[in-house]
Amino acid sequence: MEYVSAVPVPQPRARVATASDASGSRRSLAAGLLLGAAGATVVLLASGQTWAEGRASVGGGSLPLTADGQDVTGLPAALAIVGLAALVAVFAVRGGGRLLVAGLLALSGLGAGLSAFLGAADSAALDEKAAQTTGDTSATIGALTHTAWPYVTATGGLLILLAGLLALRYGKLWPTMSGRYERDGTPRPRKAARTAPDPDRPEDLWKALDRGEDPTRET
Repeated sequence: MEYVSAVPVPQPRARVATASDASGSRRSLAAGLLLGAAGATVVLLASGQTWAEGRASVGGGSLPLTADGQDVTGLPAALAIVGLAALVAVFAVRGGGRLLVAGLLALSGLGAGLSAFLGAADSAALDEKAAQTTGDTSATIGALTHTAWPYVTATGGLLILLAGLLALRYGKLWPTMSGRYERDGTPRPRKAARTAPDPDRPEDLWKALDRGEDPTRET
């Protein structure tokens, strides 16, 4: 007598894998949105703060001067805006277009972080202010100090970069904007014209009255 060995059925495993993928997609989507929005906000706010302080010699005294992030470099704020636009555009495109937008998001964060980090030790902005204030093109800044805001800005750029990397890795699993709002140019089917109610059918007369129509009017 022959015995038939039981073969495991793979369907339950497939269902578990699908549920795991969906859960991972939701987590990566939430993390990407949070990191991208928070990073752009940090960059925009921190780039408007004071990055450098110093004193310019004026006559027998000195004049205190400060430079904010926009004075040093406007690149981080500009790239943060590009990153926000890319973060929204990720949900408007599909396939290869989504990968391109995700790459733009990552590059925006990388550029914002690097430009802020390089501007942390910048003195050119204050030297220019000293020349404009004193009227002496050779004037320079003394007692130069830098704040921590450039590094905060760089951290915001890093958050945008992480959002872009998440979009590159998991973006294909993220949802896309509903297509019901997109118009493909095809004509919409016309609604069938209502026929006049049959006076011999009371139910048709009542339905016409419910619609606010006059069943006695001839069409």
